[in-house]
Amino acid sequence: MHPLAPLVRAFLNTAVRVAPGPAGRAAFHLFVRPLGRARPKPDERAIMATARVGRLRIPGKDVVTYAWGDGRRPVLLVHGWSSRASRLGAFAEALLARGYSPVAFDAPGHGDSPGQASNIIEYREIVRRLHARHGDFDAVVAHSFGVLASLFALRDGVRAKRFVGLGAVGSFTFLTTGFQQRLGVDERVVRALRDHVERRLAPDEPGVWHRFEADHEPESLGAPVLLFHDEEDDMTPPSQSRLLVRAHGDRARLVVTRGLGHRRILKDPDVVAATVEFVTAPAAEPSGERVAAG
Repeated sequence: MHPLAPLVRAFLNTAVRVAPGPAGRAAFHLFVRPLGRARPKPDERAIMATARVGRLRIPGKDVVTYAWGDGRRPVLLVHGWSSRASRLGAFAEALLARGYSPVAFDAPGHGDSPGQASNIIEYREIVRRLHARHGDFDAVVAHSFGVLASLFALRDGVRAKRFVGLGAVGSFTFLTTGFQQRLGVDERVVRALRDHVERRLAPDEPGVWHRFEADHEPESLGAPVLLFHDEEDDMTPPSQSRLLVRAHGDRARLVVTRGLGHRRILKDPDVVAATVEFVTAPAAEPSGERVAAG
């Protein structure tokens, strides 16, 4: 627990009783701050050095983007929370070798992008801008919170032929519940946070809070889904991916791995190879769940 957590908890639990608006705003600013800024790892630097680095602008913020290949058959790579594009470098390298054109970004407050915070609305806007720039994606490969944010974007006009999720966060409620439990704040603080998002962040989108959930209107995706989740994931339980399997039915397949946790799954050669085969396969993969040898 952060050493200031007791003070923050006391402040928010008191403030929400007398001034729910300011309390919701304060909770939001805490909720959207990454837990530190990840640095590239040595084994990620070679592939990132070959990327074409660009920028795009979303309201009030600059975003660093990365692209490889000749632009044909683009595949979008979406990093998770407190992470960066380079963490998906193994997928970029493998897809590039098969003639695809990986595209990635560092969200605001992540990687090499400036800022101190981001949120699911901003992720969606970045994905929309990249879709406008590169065209329909042959696939989207996303990790953790990136799964939730990508599916939100894919239900709002972004098109992709396949979707791969790794260590998925499938429920926005899972995130807000975790936030509430870590700080020990009252349920009224979460309601004030929700009110702030709906009134300030997306005032023209009634019911947007419900649409954050990754199992909302799954039929609108219409693409085959492949999920990988480690049974020892210490950040998101496999039940988050199973939620998506239930939502997407026969279109979805879950591979449960062993011994890879939440982060090593991004470097595992078998996971990378299976992802590339799924993206490049001429027909949809069979549905269901299996346990990978580990």
